[in-house]
Amino acid sequence: MRIGVVFPQTELGGDVGAVRAYGEGVAGLGYTHLLAYDHVVGADPAVHEGWAGPYDVTTTFHEPFVMFGYLAGLIDIELVTGIIILPQRQTALVAKQAAEVDLLTEGRFRLGVGLGWNHVEYEALGQRFDQRGRRLSEQIGLLRRLWTEPSVTHAGEFDTVTAAGLAPLPVQRPIPVWIGGSSDPAYRPIGRLADGWFPQIRPGDDLARALDLIAAAAESAGRDPSTIGMEGRVTWNPDDPDRFGRQVDRWRAAGATHLSIDTMRTGQRTVDDHLAALTAAAVAGVPG
Repeated sequence: MRIGVVFPQTELGGDVGAVRAYGEGVAGLGYTHLLAYDHVVGADPAVHEGWAGPYDVTTTFHEPFVMFGYLAGLIDIELVTGIIILPQRQTALVAKQAAEVDLLTEGRFRLGVGLGWNHVEYEALGQRFDQRGRRLSEQIGLLRRLWTEPSVTHAGEFDTVTAAGLAPLPVQRPIPVWIGGSSDPAYRPIGRLADGWFPQIRPGDDLARALDLIAAAAESAGRDPSTIGMEGRVTWNPDDPDRFGRQVDRWRAAGATHLSIDTMRTGQRTVDDHLAALTAAAVAGVPG
């Protein structure tokens, strides 16, 4: 099981020095990958009455592709979007950005995608919120063609490409595409299309049921379910390192191929705080 970290998007602000220090610190601790998730714009709760989303216009987010281009010149671990909200972005542009990050990291890149929940963000980016599920399925197939074929012609419901392609192509052809989600409607495309899955549930009966649904969808599509990776997530709790260790063990026993450690919302405020928490996790036997 490969063990990485969740970049603390919402807690480091816009300090580029913190981005560099965090990336170099994580690599020095032996973690295998750095995962960052995505929001392009935040909603203003003073205008959007009754706003209940976990993030708003004051919440900081570095743009993952741009940040990864910067980190690729500093560290040599895998970089992972976990997730970007694919249906609100232009497919060909995502293909180009992902290919560039894959080149800059020499093939150490994984593209995690998902549907998102923020209709305000979809509006700002000019995409239909109510079509995001169908669009995601079409986009994944088109992305893979753009990463592997020098010239692509595609006429779909949402995208049209006429005899066009990317140059240079990425190192990985195609780049691995992982999908986030934890609902029955999400499990079917994960089984049919994904190289891996970011579950938002813990090991137990719900996870076992989800894995059965994903496996059934994979088999119906003629795919081997054992080839679909799974990345769990655990939160470092400095007050209970034994419980943290048990959570890691539960993910390993559940068949997770990857695991990411999240230090957000645990009282850490500076890059040094987050790295100290990850150092403690490493001392507790993770990674290892």
